[in-house]
Amino acid sequence: MELLVAYRDDPAGNNMAKFLSQKMRKDNEIFRGKNYDLLIIPSPAISADWLEEKYNYDGFIFLSKHAAESGVLALTCHSTGNFSEAKFGGNSKQIAIPHPDIQKKYLQTLWKNKSQFSDFQITIEATHHGPTALNKPTIFVEIGTTEKQWIDVPLCSSVATLIDEVLSDNIPSNPTAICFGGTHYPEKFTNELLNGKFALGTVMPKHALDLLDEHMFSHILERNHIAKAALLDWTGLGPNKKKVIDLLETTDLEVIKL
Repeated sequence: MELLVAYRDDPAGNNMAKFLSQKMRKDNEIFRGKNYDLLIIPSPAISADWLEEKYNYDGFIFLSKHAAESGVLALTCHSTGNFSEAKFGGNSKQIAIPHPDIQKKYLQTLWKNKSQFSDFQITIEATHHGPTALNKPTIFVEIGTTEKQWIDVPLCSSVATLIDEVLSDNIPSNPTAICFGGTHYPEKFTNELLNGKFALGTVMPKHALDLLDEHMFSHILERNHIAKAALLDWTGLGPNKKKVIDLLETTDLEVIKL
């Protein structure tokens, strides 16, 4: 069973959690449900590396706001991890275990209902921020991009309804690929999730590839042990293209150029 987690002072996460909790049974601090449980925590979600000390679940789905300097309205989801120092939760140079199949099903469900969200970009983000230390799959589901959207109760309820729909249905199993290259909002990898056969593990964007070395590469493989392939944004690898190829040639992963 999955545990949904929201930070009490995150308006978008809290609004989603409040909506979902209405049909759940309160059991001390946990809201119990048929297909998932829910927890509202008093500290930021990006620093929730402590969750497994208290709660034993198959995976963790964080309900959260999304912020961006661009102000572009977006509904996003992404795996977590820090390729360098930990500026926003988690540990430095640590990658969380992704949640590929739930991410794929959620984004496809969001896209299927895109008429409800016509003002929003529907996209994944590259792997970033904490928590990083959890040893069960982790994903962030986010509503952006300004406070106007975060406090929009009907919007938050609509997104929460789709999360409930995803978790109340069968989650198909897909082959998983790790991803290298592209921007923070990687269009080619988002398109693969929506229309291709692969679910996605860790997504390391072009701007982080300078930080890729043998140690980080082996750590990514360890945290994505189910991965069968590596997807490359072939025109979005920059000067690190050869390094990425050389590292991948040491593995059995199928390498696919997008």
